[in-house]
Amino acid sequence: MEILVINCGSSSLKYQLFDMEQEEVMAKGLVERIGIAGSRLIHTCPGKDEVRIEKPLDNHKNAIGLVLETLTNPEYGPLQSYEDIDAIGHRVVHGGEAFASSVKIDNDVMEAIKRNIDLAPLHNPPNIMGIEACAEILPEVPQVAVFDTAFHQTMPDYAYIYGLPYEFYKDHGIRKYGFHGTSHQYVANRAAALVGKPIEDLKIITCHLGNGASITAVQDGKSVETSMGFTPLEGLIMGTRSGDIDAAIIIHLMKHLKMTVDEVNEILNKKSGVYGISGISSDFRDLEKAEEEGNPRAALALKTFYHQVVKFVGAYAAVMNGVDIIVFTAGLGENSDVAREEICKNLGYLGVEFDKGRNNTRKKEAEISTDSSKVRVFVIPTNEELMIARDTAEIAKANS
Repeated sequence: MEILVINCGSSSLKYQLFDMEQEEVMAKGLVERIGIAGSRLIHTCPGKDEVRIEKPLDNHKNAIGLVLETLTNPEYGPLQSYEDIDAIGHRVVHGGEAFASSVKIDNDVMEAIKRNIDLAPLHNPPNIMGIEACAEILPEVPQVAVFDTAFHQTMPDYAYIYGLPYEFYKDHGIRKYGFHGTSHQYVANRAAALVGKPIEDLKIITCHLGNGASITAVQDGKSVETSMGFTPLEGLIMGTRSGDIDAAIIIHLMKHLKMTVDEVNEILNKKSGVYGISGISSDFRDLEKAEEEGNPRAALALKTFYHQVVKFVGAYAAVMNGVDIIVFTAGLGENSDVAREEICKNLGYLGVEFDKGRNNTRKKEAEISTDSSKVRVFVIPTNEELMIARDTAEIAKANS
């Protein structure tokens, strides 16, 4: 079975084609600057040279058309025809309370995704455009929606409810939803496999640390608490997002600095986080370099981030009344030995024994705790695309 995974952004499109018999990537690529001058596709196929195609692409339909042409190109594509694609899996950021698992896309599902646009105005619209484009070009191919929020639908009500009038939740859906669910689910399951125990018998804290960052408590294989909330703004400070702040700060900015709603939104989402503190960059690599060169604000931004990760890990160990495994994943979690060491050195009280030698690793699975550590600590590269492909294959088979 051959599954095409699509992840649409507002002006970009990532794709991977999987052979599900061996769970191998047959091809992958990125389309950039959709609807903008300088549109291009970057395509790779195992055993072949990278292909770059520069071509005007006015919309997502044009972009997906180019992806399909590339995948079936006799020189650098792995497919003979479009008919070789058995199903298409789409990453959809927000499913609200309507979806606790992945689903085959039909008219009702599309309407539900559209109803959640207000909850994810930057993400759901391009996700919808990708689905509609695929449906127009390949109307006979089944499509599956895999939601970032679905994994977190197992949170108990006391974990997702806010301290606001209850009517805001009942009438407007204002509650914690959580994000990065596909990533958290993948690395939690992979961690259980690495220790050789059923995930139902484990307490796992997964740390998805990158420009966007979130932490999740996974107990008995289910998400019971997570740091992102109603939107991806809540929780840890991130690359440009503020994370948790006193809500009265927003009132203060609007009242005393005469800021508009849009101006405050711009600050909280695009000008805050480690970028706002450092004044340098949202890229943790830049901050680590600046700290080495003696920049105090870069050092402050990094220490603030590490402090918050430690705080959430401690809180989630308390929520689960213990922890067996801690996992680091995503860009920073997979690649920064410095970040992992700074975080782990404050987790000794949980029973974490850190191995500095083992921590000298990047972009590959590794255990970075000692053999005698009561809590096992792993680096596990995330693979959201594979999770999407697995769900898509399973649902396509069930509906065939």
